[in-house]
Amino acid sequence: MSGAEEREAMEFDVLIVGGGPAGLAAAIRLKQVAPEASVCLVEKGSEIGAHILSGAVIEPRALDELLPDWRDDPPSLATPAQDDRFMLLTATRAIKLPTPPQMNNHGNYIVSLGNVCRWLGAKAEALGVEIYPGFAASETIIEDGQVKGVVAGVMGIQKDGTKGPNYQPGMELRATYTLFAEGCRGSLTKKLMERYNLREGVAPQTYALGMKELWEIPKEKHTPGLVWHSTGWPLTQDTYGGSWLYMLGENLVSIGFVVGLDYPNPWLSPFDEFQRFKTHPEVRKMLEGGKRVAYGARALNEGGFQAIPKLVFPGGMLIGDTAGFLNVPKIKGTHTSMKSGMVAAEAVAQALAGEERPAVLESYPAALRESWVWSELQGVRNIRPGFAKYGLWGGLVNAALDTYVFRGKAPWTWAHHQDHETLKKASEAKRIEYPKPDGVLTFDRLSSVFLSNTNHEEDQPAHLKLRDPDKWKGVNWDQFRSPESRYCPAAVYEAVGPEAERELKGTPDPEATGQGASVEAGNGGARLVINAQNCVHCKTCDIKDPTQNIDWTTPEGGGGPNYIGGM
Repeated sequence: MSGAEEREAMEFDVLIVGGGPAGLAAAIRLKQVAPEASVCLVEKGSEIGAHILSGAVIEPRALDELLPDWRDDPPSLATPAQDDRFMLLTATRAIKLPTPPQMNNHGNYIVSLGNVCRWLGAKAEALGVEIYPGFAASETIIEDGQVKGVVAGVMGIQKDGTKGPNYQPGMELRATYTLFAEGCRGSLTKKLMERYNLREGVAPQTYALGMKELWEIPKEKHTPGLVWHSTGWPLTQDTYGGSWLYMLGENLVSIGFVVGLDYPNPWLSPFDEFQRFKTHPEVRKMLEGGKRVAYGARALNEGGFQAIPKLVFPGGMLIGDTAGFLNVPKIKGTHTSMKSGMVAAEAVAQALAGEERPAVLESYPAALRESWVWSELQGVRNIRPGFAKYGLWGGLVNAALDTYVFRGKAPWTWAHHQDHETLKKASEAKRIEYPKPDGVLTFDRLSSVFLSNTNHEEDQPAHLKLRDPDKWKGVNWDQFRSPESRYCPAAVYEAVGPEAERELKGTPDPEATGQGASVEAGNGGARLVINAQNCVHCKTCDIKDPTQNIDWTTPEGGGGPNYIGGM
């Protein structure tokens, strides 16, 4: 623990960092099997579900194990999946392909994952779990090499780093065991990976950026239970990605677009590819007459089986998407994340019941290896890297061979490469010109961020930091022409100045964003402005920056997006 400041402390048997599906499932399972255990869960969002974003179609396997009678009192907007469609898009056509077995959604449910988490949160509280939303865990307490908990709830630090009039030092939340369920690229988990060398001997994690909009469409166009996916246009063959369109409730459509962050062209803008995707004739006709009501974005772990890190270390363990349990071919990770939390909880309960409480609970990864999570991820391990290796067409052929011929048991396992190492130089890549948004079907970043209800306290240090500001001009600008200004889906990063204006044309003036500059790097010819208040916490910048020069850290608790109930 750094610093000698006195803080109040609270002691628990178990502390869970993160109120997503994995953290909440772990909390519930703990109270089911160890009802006397004291369990605390902290969540950086303003409420449970505020920072949760997913498609989402969930496979109820883990939910059935956790709460067998859940269908008697389901979360709102849970709509049974009825009609699977898998499309290959060209610029003008939509060709229906056979639905891969992993994408068969019979028995699954289209949901608002935020609503599912709110519902799970109420279940956890009813069992006696102490839940503290708006508490950002900013520091891990490590003593004698062992995790002892976290510092959470630090507030009132001003932009210049001094303590403001409303300063609160936060609390030490201490526990025998701490479960980290921070989601993709968690800021504390990132440091734990380095401290305990958790990635030794495994493939690099690979990621994607997922962007989602929620639409209300005319009732006559709405087909409850439609599950529609596509691949192909508008992405080129060397870029992995695709779309989803799910119809839920009475007139809601969840529409989203995913771009693998190993893409090579620095001129590519995932956000603008998403907007362009909606202009496809097949997609346009489903949305016409409707209204966009919400927007959000987040990064996804796509490394799968071969990228799972070591899951345990003294005093702690990793669960859910922070460890990377997404099943990419199935386009689902909620069930695997929940199951990982449940298995971890059972290991913790067993340890708490014993006289000796081992610091490292190897029983958790051992039990996980015997669970259906392990076999499910192992069976699809070569499909995602096949697209990186062979492109779209070769990837589809490889996926078919792996699924139907080898049945997931090929005698090889392909690795991944680091996403931040894949960009070509801007001078070597084809420049992409995107059409201007029409404000009806397609939109700009700033109006989209407005719909995410994103807010941060203005007078606080920027939670997006450049490790070395001098690197930006020589690397990001001179070599790649500011890729962060395109891969960020929230207009956080802007290259400005005379040189940038000549090169990029149409880059908005930072004064016009209404957010002001929180960080600047570069010089008058071209410089970077970071509008940290726009950040929707997707963490793409932390992943894709070519020299890993950007650090995403937690802002004050409650800051960031506040996704509405249908997201």
